[in-house]
Amino acid sequence: MSIATVAPGLTAGTWNIDPAHSEVTFAIRHLMSKVRGTFTEFSGSIEVAEDVAKSTATAEITMASLDTRNADRDAHVRGSDVLDVENHPTMSFVTTGVRTEGGENYLDGDLTIRGVTRPVSFEVEFNGVGEDPWGGTRAGFTASTTINRKDWGIEFNVPLKGDKALLGDKVDIQLEVQAVRA
Repeated sequence: MSIATVAPGLTAGTWNIDPAHSEVTFAIRHLMSKVRGTFTEFSGSIEVAEDVAKSTATAEITMASLDTRNADRDAHVRGSDVLDVENHPTMSFVTTGVRTEGGENYLDGDLTIRGVTRPVSFEVEFNGVGEDPWGGTRAGFTASTTINRKDWGIEFNVPLKGDKALLGDKVDIQLEVQAVRA
């Protein structure tokens, strides 16, 4: 799978994620609606190969940087009931493959949360390449996946009347990535 076919304008080499122009967000059901949050501290890079299938990406997220716009909730989620950031300060992702299936592009990899590593697949959209005002070259990507938090040992919940619970098991993860050519 040629880089020119999948991502026109993207060149082989190292692309570093620009955290000032990127976002790592999530959403989880809480009662009858979804609560959204973000992680504000993260880093990573993409090694683009001429054969896109051989490209790799790595990312590390500082778990204490969680922000749901509610200090009490953030403190609880950072605590041992949920993310246990004292013992597991980072979440990481490392690719195991890149593929196209049914016209969609996927980034497969290993996601580590709370010391548990499990495979995930992100659906990836290439948003283009362009020059920035500082003489750099930037590429944009959108990626998303849904995970089950219990697969990573995040079991906390509060039972409600009937068969309901405070939190859903599914967590939607959305990445908006701007990467700069090294």
